[in-house]
Amino acid sequence: MSQLQSPAQLTAAPAVRAIRVLTVNTHKGFSPLNRRYVLPELRDAVRSQDADLVFLQEVLGSHRRHAERHPGWVDQPQYEFLADSLWPVFAYGRNAVYPDGEHGNALLSKFPILRFVNLDVSLQGSEERGLLHSVLAVPGHDEVHAVCVHLGLGEQQRLKQLRLLCQLLDSLAADAPVIVAGDFNDWRQNADALLAGCGLTEVFSQAFGRPARSFPARWPLLRLDRIYLRNAQAREPVVMARKPWSHLSDHLPLSVEVLL
Repeated sequence: MSQLQSPAQLTAAPAVRAIRVLTVNTHKGFSPLNRRYVLPELRDAVRSQDADLVFLQEVLGSHRRHAERHPGWVDQPQYEFLADSLWPVFAYGRNAVYPDGEHGNALLSKFPILRFVNLDVSLQGSEERGLLHSVLAVPGHDEVHAVCVHLGLGEQQRLKQLRLLCQLLDSLAADAPVIVAGDFNDWRQNADALLAGCGLTEVFSQAFGRPARSFPARWPLLRLDRIYLRNAQAREPVVMARKPWSHLSDHLPLSVEVLL
């Protein structure tokens, strides 16, 4: 893919010590309850944060019937439209395919992506899910790993998927910085304890004692979205709870500065 770059293409640059991270469940470009098509507004909001890495869940690759029904429908993959000119590099992992289109996870990056793979963690009889694992070339570091997550709705399904995530982490260099972010659907709050076993710390739990309330966006009660780190530190984790964010998806985005 043209979005990938090799180390030979990289020029010498000062070491990067901080990365601004944003994670957004895009709800396929629709407002809560699917009342309005809001992808252009969502792009403006995402651009306003000027994040270095944007983790996207439920982002459409295509949808034929939506394109026919909604005036102003963007005729390109949603992750490309959101990337615009600010994020020249992106990776996309297709999770669900249906007659009218497809959706999955994506990562927008200001750093070169050396390689990426979408790991299918779907279980028989349940909805399609994936872990999008990207390896980034960040100046001053051998490799930085980013994993965009969208887990299942069933508790037993999630527990199996969390174990698969730990297997992935166990395969990485023990000292490599790792950022894991996305929609964990973990309303019972079991993920922190399980993922601590593979070295991950959740940034809101570390700062405030519990994950952030992120769903539903207008009146957030459930703590579904997370940002986990390994071999990195968090500074100023924030829930994007005000307008326009509360009107652009059914989930509230999370933001944090990651210190490498």
